[in-house]
Amino acid sequence: MIVVLSKGITSHDKELVRIYLRDRGFAVRDQQFGEDEVIGASGKGVTDLRELALLPGVERVAATSKPYELASRETRAEDSIVTVGGTGTGVPQVKIGGSRITVIAGPCAVESREQIRETAERVRESGAVLLRGGAYKPRSSPYAFQGLGMKGLEYMKEAGETCGMPIVTEVVSPEFVVDMKDLTDMFQIGARNMQNFELLKKVGALGKPVLLKRGPSATIEEWLLSAEYLLAAGTRDVVLCERGIRTFETYTRNTLDISAIPVVKGLSHLPVIVDPSHAVGIRAKVSSAALAAIAAGADGLTVEVHPHPDDALSDGPQSLYPEQFEKLMRDIEALAPVVGKELLRTPHTAAAEKTITPVNASAISINTGIAFNGESGAFAEQALMRVFGEEAKRTQVQSFKGIFDAVLEGSAAAGIVPVENSLTGSIHENYDLFLRYPDIAIVGEVKLRIVHCLIGDERATLDSIAIVRSHPQGFAQCREFLDKHPLWVLEASNDTAGAVVSIAREGAVKVAAIAGEAAARAHGLKVIKEGIETNPLNYTRFLVISRKAAADDNFDRIAVNGGSFGSERSNKASLVFSVPDKPGSLFACLQIMADQGINLSKLESRPIQGKPWEYQFYADVSIPEKDGGFAAAMENLKKHTEDFHFLGAYRGSL
Repeated sequence: MIVVLSKGITSHDKELVRIYLRDRGFAVRDQQFGEDEVIGASGKGVTDLRELALLPGVERVAATSKPYELASRETRAEDSIVTVGGTGTGVPQVKIGGSRITVIAGPCAVESREQIRETAERVRESGAVLLRGGAYKPRSSPYAFQGLGMKGLEYMKEAGETCGMPIVTEVVSPEFVVDMKDLTDMFQIGARNMQNFELLKKVGALGKPVLLKRGPSATIEEWLLSAEYLLAAGTRDVVLCERGIRTFETYTRNTLDISAIPVVKGLSHLPVIVDPSHAVGIRAKVSSAALAAIAAGADGLTVEVHPHPDDALSDGPQSLYPEQFEKLMRDIEALAPVVGKELLRTPHTAAAEKTITPVNASAISINTGIAFNGESGAFAEQALMRVFGEEAKRTQVQSFKGIFDAVLEGSAAAGIVPVENSLTGSIHENYDLFLRYPDIAIVGEVKLRIVHCLIGDERATLDSIAIVRSHPQGFAQCREFLDKHPLWVLEASNDTAGAVVSIAREGAVKVAAIAGEAAARAHGLKVIKEGIETNPLNYTRFLVISRKAAADDNFDRIAVNGGSFGSERSNKASLVFSVPDKPGSLFACLQIMADQGINLSKLESRPIQGKPWEYQFYADVSIPEKDGGFAAAMENLKKHTEDFHFLGAYRGSL
């Protein structure tokens, strides 16, 4: 049992809590859980938790049935998100956990200043957000390369700061901890040291983030107890790393325990990542194991990458070539929406400081808020968190037009707008809004998998339901399920989460809502049936919008700098145009783009408001890497169209 004490508790009240627990048969110990002061109570004592919680100076009580109390989900129900880097470190802040997939990459060992710098540049270019590498290397053979020591760590720190990446490196002995603490952003406890308890206590006391690898023969409970050592010593930020266990199988280096991922995530609130490189030890198998880990629910990966693996001084056979790592990152980006996550990308410097640099606009603090339509738990809010993180300030509005108004007026720094569903098609209202708000630009994109649930009061059952509420899109996407219940009355709502809110407010037992599981959690209702959408390949595409200061015809500059939510060059743009009413006019426009290698991924016609029987075209196009080609095509299009609107350039999601 854990007793969390209030911040201002007096020494007298703290002693009263200790006496209360001892008198009831508990063994008592003082602990520090990050910034929280706690008292741990173990043994066969008996008490009324409600009475204990009322004692002066007690903030809350968490009863646990596990020996790893601080790591247990019984102590903290919500997932922990670990922050690495950021304020005062000279590198961007990176989050591990939540709705993002975080990828750490780098060589097994730092071999030279040039090697770690080249590796950092290559993995960052492909999308890694933290740099890994060993300055001290525990090796089975005393004659193997042991690392460059502190000099290697200095090289790694320099490479991380140059490339804008926090670094994580292994500490092998308690005597090195103090010297290393200012040079690394995150300590790694290696598999061999998982139960080096003196090292765990020394590292945990510093309060820095820690990556804890599972020992080759450790049970899950032993692994979590090692995490408990770190938490009890003082750090709040622990990331668990599954790296394979030793079994009778000899074909791979270790056996990757995929089942450990969902098991540990059920037992503990700590983020779980996977090291596929050490798990399999064979370069050709690393990517497959990595994707399997993501599919099983891992919060991220740590992958060994070397610019010249055949010449590596340590673990060359399991290190990916940079080209292989780039392909793996693209595969992860494609897989992420299926498991309800988004691949975390290294932000620009401005983004690292909690700012956005929209098309043709000054940096705007996202602390102003991000606008979305709907109630808490809406799919739009989930998309928002994928782009900006769980900690982003949110501004709720009551209509799609309200999102554009909030961004234009400055009450929101950006907005998230749904524009297309893979099953029901385009949301034309939102496409039309771009023409009504010429000072708004598209600066990002995210695709969210939509899993619908039937949600109701705790007392509700399928048999008790008479009325179902949802957005009309929700009804359309669940038509097959609804057809099985023809007597249900369907009531349309402004948004899916709003339907859930109405039930929570009314306490209705005969009314259910179609919405996402997040809405049920947010408003204290239960999921009666999960996955009721007709087609599991149900995705909604959201666009991130922000304000632009004025029109800008420098299309090359926009193409390079337009997308502000990742480290990579914009690869996609959206435009609207109309053409003269004569044969071949649309073909001429398409030919202009084809001549410059611009791929057309979407073309849709819409009536021009106020002009009956006249139409305009919405187009999504690729931005080729060839310099000048995109700008030339856009300028040429303006000459061959009657009306031309450049909506924005951004990094398209897969």
